[in-house]
Amino acid sequence: MNFPFLLNGSLWPLALIQAFSLLAVAPLFAGFSRVMRARMHNRRGPGVLQEYRDIAKLLKRQSVAPAASGPAFRSMPYLLTGGLLVIATALPVVTLASPMGAAGDLITVIYLFAVVRFVFAIAGLDTGSTFTGIGASREAVLGVLVEPILLLGLWVAALVAGSTSLGAIATRVLHWPVSSSLTLILAGLACAFATYIEMGKLPFDMAEAEQELQEGPLTEYSGAALCVLKIGISLKQLVVLQLFLGLFFPFGQVDHITPVALLTAVVLSLVKLLIAVFLVALVENSVARLRFLKTSRTTWAGFGLAFLALVSWLVAG
Repeated sequence: MNFPFLLNGSLWPLALIQAFSLLAVAPLFAGFSRVMRARMHNRRGPGVLQEYRDIAKLLKRQSVAPAASGPAFRSMPYLLTGGLLVIATALPVVTLASPMGAAGDLITVIYLFAVVRFVFAIAGLDTGSTFTGIGASREAVLGVLVEPILLLGLWVAALVAGSTSLGAIATRVLHWPVSSSLTLILAGLACAFATYIEMGKLPFDMAEAEQELQEGPLTEYSGAALCVLKIGISLKQLVVLQLFLGLFFPFGQVDHITPVALLTAVVLSLVKLLIAVFLVALVENSVARLRFLKTSRTTWAGFGLAFLALVSWLVAG
C-alpha cells in the first residue's frame, strides 16, 4: 500500500518523537493505574505523579549488585528499555503506517518482544538469588503460554490484511472487511487477552508476586538501575497496549500528515490509551491472583480464541 506522507519509506523523526513521548508518559499512565486501584479500594492512595517522584528518588541512590551477578544482571535494565524503545518507533500511534516504513513489520516486533522477555528472565537467573530465580522461571513459563496467543492472533490479522506490515494491518482493520468480521473479532479478542497478560496485571502477575517473591526478578535491583527498570516496565505496558490499539482500533490515525490532522490524531491516541488503561485497571481490581499452576488452564482460553479466528479465516477463504 502507498502512504504518501512517507519519505523514502520511513518517517524517522516521527518515530523517534513517538518513542520518547511514550517513554515520557509511561510513568504517568502507571500512576493513573495506581490512582484507579486506590479509588476502587476506597483509599486515597498516591498521586498520579508518584511514579515520577519515585524515579527521581531512585536516580539519587546508589546501585548495588549481588556479588554473584554478572553482565546479564547489570545490562538488563538498559537492554530491556532500549529494546522497547525500538519497538515503540515502529508502532502505528498517530499514523496508519509505521513511521519506520518497511521496518515496521509484525515479525520483527514479535522477535523484539521475545528478546525483551529473554533478557528480563536471564537477568533473574544471573544473581544467585532464590527469589529472582523463581521469578525468572515463572516469567519464562508465562512467555511460553502467552506468546503463541499473541503471535497467532496477530498472524490471523496479517492473513486478513494480506501482509505482515503493521500499516497494512491497521489500514485493513480501519476499512473493516465485512466478510472477515468474525475472524477479526476473534483475533482481536485473543490479542486483547494476550495484551492484558503481557502487561503483567492481576491475576497474571506471576513473576512479580509481591506477597511471596518480593517483586521476583526485580528483588536485587536498586538505585539508578531499578529506576531504569521501572521506567522500562511502565514503557512495556504502554507499548504492548499501543500495539493492540494501533492495529485493532486504528480510528483517528492519519494517512496524510498535516498540522491539524496530526494534533487530532495525538489527542485521539491519548484518549484511547486513557480509556484502555481505565478498563485494564477495572479488570485488574476485580479479580484475585491465580495460583501459578492454574495459569496454563486459563491461557488455553485465549489460544482457543486465536485458533477459532484461524479456522474462521480458512472457512471464509
